[in-house]
Amino acid sequence: MTFAIVVHGGAGAIDGERLELMQEGCKEAALAGWQILQNGGTALDAVETAVRVLEDNPDFNAGTGSTLTADGRVEMDAGMMEGHTLNVGAVAGVECIKNPIVLARKVLESPHVLLAGRGAQQFAGEQGIALCAAEDLITERQRHNWRAAQATQGTEAGEQDEPEQRFVRRVVGPVSANQQAKGTQTRTPRPEQEDKHGTVGATALDMYGNLAAATSTGGIRNKYPGRVGDSPLVGCGFYADEYGAVSCTGHGEDFIRLMIARRAVDFVARGDTAQAAAEAAIAVLGAKAEGTGGLILLDRLGNVGYAWNSEHLARAYMIEGMDEPVAGI
Repeated sequence: MTFAIVVHGGAGAIDGERLELMQEGCKEAALAGWQILQNGGTALDAVETAVRVLEDNPDFNAGTGSTLTADGRVEMDAGMMEGHTLNVGAVAGVECIKNPIVLARKVLESPHVLLAGRGAQQFAGEQGIALCAAEDLITERQRHNWRAAQATQGTEAGEQDEPEQRFVRRVVGPVSANQQAKGTQTRTPRPEQEDKHGTVGATALDMYGNLAAATSTGGIRNKYPGRVGDSPLVGCGFYADEYGAVSCTGHGEDFIRLMIARRAVDFVARGDTAQAAAEAAIAVLGAKAEGTGGLILLDRLGNVGYAWNSEHLARAYMIEGMDEPVAGI
């Protein structure tokens, strides 16, 4: 049986200095997931591992390096799904969690499907996942972005607590297989829509024929506190069944309204190739909404598909017969 993995590091405008960093980060994540598959691990293990690598990489908007909310906090979302069982685990609005995807996996293995906020963090403690100091998740790049957003809104950042100062007061103790896909850029959106999407994700097919998908994000920059996008919502930011597995990135509200992840897999189920299904789902996004984004897709044969209508989609994939991951932007 063939096996394969695809990862993404977000859609949007990526400046020249970060293009190579993000491609290399995606390759590293894909290789980590590939090694799990090669050693007989499950698709679920592989996507969790790959996303964890991306969460630990400060160049991506997930885990360490997540964006800040309008009031200067890190609130993260993550979700994952196993195709053959339809088991789902997701968390929303969590703080002080180094790897939200690890917590989502614990939810998947529990009677729950989605846990949010304080309840999710309480569950983390019950599962032996220690909380980190919230300021440990902040990077200088995201701190700069937060200050710029405050200034743009006519608020002097100096008049407010810096994000890490707010955080310190909030910290609590521990509680296809044989063909290579070609991505498609269908439309270049307005510049002001760009540089907002940094969700990360992965899809995998294991040697047992099982598919899985996972997505993790810090959300949109300067988001309203408590805002939840598509990333932890099954069928919207991720989906997997016996036909395919999808992870999305983009303007979450539109991905929710249109249930883009589920649509993409349904296109595979009706007989579309992985690439055609990816393109069809993004075409729906472009036709019915102003938001932009992209997605990665794997079908049950290990065929790869991806498409986007933003300026960039950071991604990498590895299928049987390849010596190393192929990355693109």
